[in-house]
Amino acid sequence: MASVVEYKGLKVGYYCGYCDSEEGKASCGMWAHSMTVQDYQDLIDRGWRRSGKYVYKPVMNQTCCPQYTIRCRPLQFQPSKSHKKVLKKMLKFLAKGEISKGNCEDEPMEPTMEDAVASDFALINKLDIQCDLKTLSDDLKESLKSEEKKKGKSSEREESNELIQSQDMEEKLDSGEPSQSVKVHTAPQPGKGADLSKPPCRKAKEIRKERKRLKLTQQNPGGELEGFQVRCQPPSLFPPKAKSNQPKSLEDLIFESLPESASHKFEVRLVPVSFEDPEFKSSFSQSFSLYVKYQMAIHQDPPDECGKTEFTRFLCSSPLEAENPPYGPDCGYGSFHQQYWLDGKIIAVGVIDVLPYCVSSVYLYYDPDYSFLSLGVYSALREIAFTRQLHEKTPQLSYYYMGFYIHSCPKMKYKGQYRPSDLLCPETYVWVPIEQCLPSLENSKYCRFNQDPEAVDEDRSKEPDRLQVFYKKTIMPYGVYKKQQRDPSEEAAVLQYARLVGQTCSERMLLFRN
Repeated sequence: MASVVEYKGLKVGYYCGYCDSEEGKASCGMWAHSMTVQDYQDLIDRGWRRSGKYVYKPVMNQTCCPQYTIRCRPLQFQPSKSHKKVLKKMLKFLAKGEISKGNCEDEPMEPTMEDAVASDFALINKLDIQCDLKTLSDDLKESLKSEEKKKGKSSEREESNELIQSQDMEEKLDSGEPSQSVKVHTAPQPGKGADLSKPPCRKAKEIRKERKRLKLTQQNPGGELEGFQVRCQPPSLFPPKAKSNQPKSLEDLIFESLPESASHKFEVRLVPVSFEDPEFKSSFSQSFSLYVKYQMAIHQDPPDECGKTEFTRFLCSSPLEAENPPYGPDCGYGSFHQQYWLDGKIIAVGVIDVLPYCVSSVYLYYDPDYSFLSLGVYSALREIAFTRQLHEKTPQLSYYYMGFYIHSCPKMKYKGQYRPSDLLCPETYVWVPIEQCLPSLENSKYCRFNQDPEAVDEDRSKEPDRLQVFYKKTIMPYGVYKKQQRDPSEEAAVLQYARLVGQTCSERMLLFRN
């Protein structure tokens, strides 16, 4: 299985939805006919990001609003006061049907999915995707077969496993192939009976007395040491149920048991993005209606701009090949919709990619009638908790990628409030804690975060001739391909692609040329 991409080059001078500049945006992009999760992981670690099957990278020192890749470190994450407020508000609503008044004044900005802004959608729609996907799939099939023969490999079945099959929407819908079975283990659901491991409820007066006693203990090293022991224990990933003198963990706040008489029934379902998956198929029309309602209310999109084609193309069509290795998470790797069900209807959908080292947040749409629940913040906290859950079985999966952080755009700065987090240096592709980046960003929109002036991009393209090209039904190194080319602009485009994807990906991915 190899990734197949078609490089579309540099697009400059188009509309920016962050600052309303008519022609300030600049990015490079490619159409991913198919992509392995490892290649996509390596690409997002170089500042790329996907919108449907279009994978793009802002030209950071040229674009009007530089977009820095941001990741949160869930293993060390502690919810802030405003995060706890959102989680408690949700619990209160589920348990008693209570709706908080004076909503959202001091809460972080709702992530209204500005990442894949309308301008990017418009650009992708205008792109001339001339390549016939079916032909490409057949050509590649043929090419891979001849490669296999050369290597003297056995069994037709092994060969067919190597095929890159186009994920063109129509083909998927018409396909009668059985889907790969994906075991989905969802997180424990609230409301499944009382949690007996929790301490019984105590009166507020008793709790205040306990806090006062603890404070005195901590101030008096000569007295009881109990207070110090509590303070000095290293924080575990899933701390034991909170006692009155310990802050509640993220999991405590999310999975708190609801009373039997709870006003609402709530569950979160993880559904693979595949029209061959029965759950995805059966919830498609409800999910689509929710998307239309969201786009029209939150983004003021006209109905013709949020049709089924747009929805399918950007949120249900993923280039990522689903993988389910034994060492990976139970749900496998690939693209998913995390559906939030309230009383039997979907009120929010988080589109996520589960990759070798992270959960990557792609998109969120929700029912505007439930804005009072701060679903943007709530879903981000659920995705952080989900990452922690996956990490337990798959230790290398330990980050939560939140897309792009745009310091120059006030409505996009909320992402910096999920700490600890890091920003990606746009020149050397190393991660730098956000606290170290903010002073530089106050002075300049574009910054190199790596403080070492000698540091370079370690995976820069050093041997472009080794880059893999897929041309005229044949896979060949660029060194061979370039001898057949007379067009000087072709070399410039291929070298630009090599520089942006790095040496590792350029040798693994197949660059389609026609």
